Amino acid sequence: MALKAFIVEDQPAVKDSLAEALSELGSIETAGWAATEKAAIRWLRDPANRWDIAIVDLVLEPGGGSGFGVLQALRERPVTRKMVVLTGSANPQVRRHCEDMGADGVFDKAMETEAMLDYCVALARAAGGH
Repeated sequence: MALKAFIVEDQPAVKDSLAEALSELGSIETAGWAATEKAAIRWLRDPANRWDIAIVDLVLEPGGGSGFGVLQALRERPVTRKMVVLTGSANPQVRRHCEDMGADGVFDKAMETEAMLDYCVALARAAGGH
């Protein structure tokens, strides 16, 4: 069974390229996406939606909240559901703040997108053992 990813990203081009990269990895499919904090929280909290990993950008649409709000709202979640941050502002303070808010990983868009994809592949492999 494929790993289900949910993308929280306000830039359609970034969202599309991320969804494409995930699908090329094979066992990961994009279950949905949102461009605002509210829409992301609503989708991720809906028991009808199945997801294994949420990939969250911190900077969302103007007036649309932030990825920090998404992390905070989903801090209490099953241990099998992972949340990673993929942002353009992954300095040490931001990384620490995200980890304090429950992020399982923090990756810089400019330099660590491949590492984030590797993390997703490792999760998919681990899930394949069920």
